[in-house]
This record gives sequence, structure tokens and C-alpha cells, in this order.
Amino acid sequence: MEGGDIIEEEEEEQQVHDQHGSKNIGLKSKKLSWKKIDSFDLEAARITSSSQGHGSPQGGEWGISIMKLAFQSVGVVYGDLGTSPLYVLPGVFPNGIKHNDDILGVLSLIFYSLMSITLIKYVFIVLAANDNGDGGTFALYSLICRYAKVSLTPNQQAEDKEVSNYRLDVPNRRLKRASFVKSMLEKNQTIKYSILFITMLGTSMVLGDGILTPCISVLSAVGGVKEAATSLTDNTIMWISVGILIVLFQIQRFGTDKIGYSFAPVLTIWFLFIAIIGLYNFARHDPGVIKAVNPMYIVQYFNRNKKDAWISLGGVILCLTGSEALFADLGHFSVRSIRISSCTLVFPSIVLAYFGQASYLRKHNQDASNAFYSSIPKPLYWPMFAVAVMSAIIASQSLISASFSIIQQSLALGCFPRVKVVHTSSKYKGQVYVPEINTLLMLACVGVTLGFKNTLQIGNAYGIAVSFVFTITSTFLILVMIMIWKTNIYLIIIYALTIGVLELLFLTSVLYKFVDGGYLPLLFALTLVSIMYLWNYGYRKKYMYELDNKVSKEKLVEIASDPTILRFPGLALLYTELVQGISPIFTHYVANIPALHSVLVFVSIKSLPISTVPLEDRFLFRRVEPHGLGIFRCVVRYGYKEGRTDEWESFKEMLVNELKEFIQKCDEESDGKEVVARRINEEMVQREVGIVDDALTSGDIVYLIGENEVMASKGSSLFKIFAVNYAYNWLRRCARQADEVFMIPRNRLLKVGMTYEV
Repeated sequence: MEGGDIIEEEEEEQQVHDQHGSKNIGLKSKKLSWKKIDSFDLEAARITSSSQGHGSPQGGEWGISIMKLAFQSVGVVYGDLGTSPLYVLPGVFPNGIKHNDDILGVLSLIFYSLMSITLIKYVFIVLAANDNGDGGTFALYSLICRYAKVSLTPNQQAEDKEVSNYRLDVPNRRLKRASFVKSMLEKNQTIKYSILFITMLGTSMVLGDGILTPCISVLSAVGGVKEAATSLTDNTIMWISVGILIVLFQIQRFGTDKIGYSFAPVLTIWFLFIAIIGLYNFARHDPGVIKAVNPMYIVQYFNRNKKDAWISLGGVILCLTGSEALFADLGHFSVRSIRISSCTLVFPSIVLAYFGQASYLRKHNQDASNAFYSSIPKPLYWPMFAVAVMSAIIASQSLISASFSIIQQSLALGCFPRVKVVHTSSKYKGQVYVPEINTLLMLACVGVTLGFKNTLQIGNAYGIAVSFVFTITSTFLILVMIMIWKTNIYLIIIYALTIGVLELLFLTSVLYKFVDGGYLPLLFALTLVSIMYLWNYGYRKKYMYELDNKVSKEKLVEIASDPTILRFPGLALLYTELVQGISPIFTHYVANIPALHSVLVFVSIKSLPISTVPLEDRFLFRRVEPHGLGIFRCVVRYGYKEGRTDEWESFKEMLVNELKEFIQKCDEESDGKEVVARRINEEMVQREVGIVDDALTSGDIVYLIGENEVMASKGSSLFKIFAVNYAYNWLRRCARQADEVFMIPRNRLLKVGMTYEV
């Protein structure tokens, strides 16, 4: 692998414990074969602390706690999926119903789409592909990155695998096929870029959902008032919707914990209402729609309508909107709680709602354009309207919250310019609020609502975003099945030929409506992917420059031992993104300021391809030999869903305590040495601890950060000049600076400027 990769892996038999504590024979482990030096350039022996693995993220007791989570998940996860009956059938029959049996064909399509994609794919398969309890496109990407070296930033370290929740325990069956695919991913640079691009595309499409969901949900719910007040125009409904959207985005700052969980009772009432009304319509109008469970009606529908039936799939897919939220919002709950709420409340209610609407339309073909509100019994109209509007707002909330989480994950992997991430809950780390993104989403939602004014064209755009997310999730899932789960090849083929083909069929249908609003999510995605890729491109070029020009161990010792360089009491933290080596910014600093603090720690902030890093695994230290220099190196490791600012007040204390513990562990490891050597080692350890204590008592910590300007080197291609000199540097100026992100005290901060020619 490219620069910095230091190990090769050989798989050997080992025994690992399953979730019940019993042993499974025949699982694989990794044998480390050190080819170069260690991950810190072998400047010291490894000093690690043993840590026990955490329990299964889905672990926990049945009973009140699981049922409470299942109830809470209703208010956060299912808003989008649950409000889809508002607009699906009007989207399928925009020109009216041509044949009464077409209703049965469409109902059959809806039923089997929900069964195969929402229930089988997401609830029972995709949820199992979680990353230590977290879901979404980045969760799948992180699993692949942990199993195969496909990351484009060469910051992998052997010690990463010692983090308690990093390791993957996978079965050894069908190993040859998995090894072949893994080797292909690792050796082919084009595939690595493709996987990163697909990840960016998938996250961009979910962000597109965050824009389109509020528009279509609120417009659909508010539009129902025309059933009772026919004098209202589309423009009036549009402006009412815009007002609701603006208020919706203004309350985001209060956080998902306060907003989302309080909505669970409302959505529970919504699901009960649509189920009861659906059952009422089914019994009153045409119970014969139960025949739609026969898939032959789908065949007849396509035979009767040919191309029009294929085009109508763009409306059918809207019944699946929000299915991706089951996986994306998994981190707030658990697999078991989402499965319980899906199977006991959500899925049955939605199915009853669609069967009830279909039964009503069999007797009232003319009401296809407003199927939901037309089918509501008159005495329940206004209560249902009120609940529908509230449910539409909740549906918007779930995708907006997911958008914030996605931005946070993109930031952690170096795929998005630095923005402010506010953690709104001390109890749930995954609940965040991003002010800049909230403002942009609000402006985009208002613009889309004003531009389209109705749900038909927004539905076309929505379908493209949803179908792309489905297809990308299935692509990554198949890789997980092959490499990590070692699933039987016949089961993989069955999945690809059923669910995979169905999703591709949906994708081809929605792309047909590209001109009629379908271009919108692709335009959003193109903009977001361009921003993400250009930022990541500049980020990687800067990282590779530092890696290629890093300060050698010999040069570092030479600088630290130089008598002309003043060493004065104090502790300095020099921040760098470089993990394997010392950034060249250090020599630039010493050349201009020939003085160093008595204790100098090179701090690298690193994101691991896991959602969270346990506190006991947060810090990884090395000493720069020989003893007495007072120079250390530290990698501070975070997961992609963790905040790095909320704990800043305690960060200093944590780092110092971990540094002392690291020094003392060196003393503990000298127990097996001779008495003289052990005594000398103890004296050196005590002297080092004393230097650290003296540094702290002499004053506060000083923070050093590199202020790097990146420029394309002479002879670079036009693309590189544009990407680095203009795009990346412009994004960097617009983004928040590192000291703002990490909330470093400005009165203790020193920035060191340097230009990199990459």
C-alpha cells in the first residue's frame, strides 16, 4: 500500500468468543509481520494497555428498556416512511386511473416493494451490517476500510487494531473468495477512488433527501386543507408551507433529543389513525383488494400499460422513502428496538393505509389526485389534518438530523470543509447540530418549495435521491457479504437478482423523469460531491507532502540536543494531521524561533474507521529516544461520530495523565531486567515525570498549530492547479480554522506559517 503502510497480514486460526461467551472454533486472526518500522517510525517499543472488548451493540435486556427505545424510535426514525401515504398514489396516477385493475397492480407493487426492500433488506439484513451499533453509508464504508486497506490517506497503524471495538471477528468459511475480493480492492487504485466516490455520492444523496423531505412532506400535508377550503390556491399553500419550513429549521438548535423524542406520541397516533382508517376503508368499500397479494396482478399491470407501467415505478418508489433512515438513525437506538417497532406498529399500519386507499379508489377513481384526504371519513378530517401536518414536520426532522450526522462523519474522514459541530445532548453523542448546514438546508428547502410549488415534480426529484441511496447501500452490502460475513455465494446471487434488480429497475424509471424535476437531486449531488472531492483532494495532497518531507528521528534528536537551542520550562503541544512522522512545520518553527519548551508533545488528531473510540483507547504515546529529551509523540484517536470539542476543558488533564501513565509503564516493563539496569531505568522515569510536573507548574500549556498554505508545484496539470490553488484554498478560507474547531484558547495559541508545494 502507499506510503506509511507497515504491515502485511497473514490469516491464522484462532478461537474467539461469540456474544454468549462460548467459543467458536475456526475463526481468523491477524498475524503482524513488521516490514519497516513501527507506526511511529519505530522510535520506541509499543506501550499498550490491555482492554476488554465491549459487548454487542445490540446487547441488552428485553423488557422495559428495549420497549422504551422501540417507542422512542417511532418519533425519530419513521416520520418519512410513515407519511409517504400522503403522496404515493397521486404520484403513481398523475393522469388519473385508466383501468380499475391498475389499482390492484399498483397496490401489489407497493406491498411487495415494502416487503422486500423496507422489511427484508433494511430491517432484517442491512441493520445487521452496523458498525458497533451505528448505521448509514459511512458505517458500511468503515467496515470495508477496517477489513481491507482501501483508505486513500496512508495513516494506518498496527495499533489501531488494538482498540477494543475496532476488530472484526469474522467466520473463516469461503475464505478464498473473500481474500480475492479484498486483494483486488487493496491493489487497484481505481477501485479505491471508486469506493470513496460512491460513498460521497451516497452521502450527498441522503443530504438531498434532507432538502426534499421537508418540502414534499409539508406541502403534501398542508395541501390537504384544499379538501375543506377549496378557495385556497396553490400559491397560498406554498407560502404556508414556506412559513412552516422556516420555523422548523429555526428550532433545530434545540437538538434532536428535545425535539425528536417528544414526537413519538404524535407519530404513534398517526400510525394508529392511518391503520384504523385504512381498515375502515378496506371493509367498507372493496375488501376484494386483498387479491393484490397475488403478484400476478403486477404482471397483468405491466402487460396492460407497458411503458406507462414502467414509468409509474417512479411514483411507487415513494412508498419506500425513509427506509434508509432505519439504518442511518440506528446509532440512537438498537437493532432490536427498531425491528420491534417496525414489525409491530410501522409496517402493519402503512400496509393497512395503502390497502384502505386502494379500496376507496376502486369505488372513486376520480379522487386519485388526492387519495389520502379523500378517503378520510368526514368526522375525522380535521383531527387527521392536524396530525398529518405535525407528522410531516416530524418526518422532516428525521432527515435533517441525519444530514447533520452525515456532515460530522464527512468531517472526520477529511471529506468536508471544517464547520462547527454542536453536540446537543450529553447523553447521546450522535446527536449533533451544524449551524452552517442548517442555514443552507433551510435556504435550499425554501428555494425548492418556491420553485416547484407542488409535490408532483418534487416527487420526481425525491425518487432519484432515494433510488440512488438504495443502490449504493446494496453495492456496499454485497461487498460486506462477500468479504466480512462470508455469505454463501448462492444467497448473494439471490439477493442481487431480486432486491438488487428491483432497485435498479426503480432507478431506471426515476431517471426517465430527469427533465421533470429529476435533475434536482443530481444537481445537489454534483455540487456536494465536487466540494467533498476537492476538499479531500487538497487534504490528501497536503498530507502526502508532510509524509514525504517528514522530519527523521535523527534530525529531531539533533535539533533537541543542539546547545544553541534554548530549552525553557513549560509544556507545548504541536498539532499536526500527520500520524506517521514529524511534520516539516517543526523544522520551520525551530529555524525561526530557536527555543523549545522542556516538554514537547507532537499531537496528531486521527479519525479511525469506527463510530466511537473508548476513552481507554483514546491516546497512543511514543517517546523520542534517548531518555531525557522530554519529547513525546501522541496520536489522539476519535471515531467518526465523536465530538472533539466538548471535552476540551478536560482534554489537557487527560493528556497529561495519560503521558505520565505512559512514562510509568516504561518503568513497569523493566521488571525483568538486571538490578542495575532496572535502577537506572527507574531513575530516568522519575526524572521524566519530574520534568513534566515542573513544566506544568511553570505555566499553562502552549498550543502550536501549523498555518499551511498549499500550492501546486511547477509543471502541475491544469486540474491540479485549479483544485489546489483555487478550489481547496478557497474552501479552506471559508471553513473554520483548526483552533476554532478544537476551541484552543487564543491567548495560548501560536500559529506557524509555511507554504507547501505539492
